[in-house]
Amino acid sequence: MLFHVRMDVRIPLDLDPDVRAELVARERAYSQELQRSGAWPHIWRIVGEYSNFSVFDVAGNDELHELLSGLPLFPYMDIHVTPLATHPSDVNA
Repeated sequence: MLFHVRMDVRIPLDLDPDVRAELVARERAYSQELQRSGAWPHIWRIVGEYSNFSVFDVAGNDELHELLSGLPLFPYMDIHVTPLATHPSDVNA
């Protein structure tokens, strides 16, 4: 199943800089692991924001929830998920 996911990151300004750096490094490693596995085939930065639009390709809701909640920055994110379906006018479908 494909899901469109918007993630808005809101790290507290008073978070210790070393803790922040460690979280961001773990986030990058985990997200790149998911990208290489095919579960996270697309990620785009939203210009001017600490946010992204992503597409996940997973078995279902439970797997997506597990992957998203495993993100090290998950406690600092607002996440909006939209399930996707094939459009009848898609020439590639």
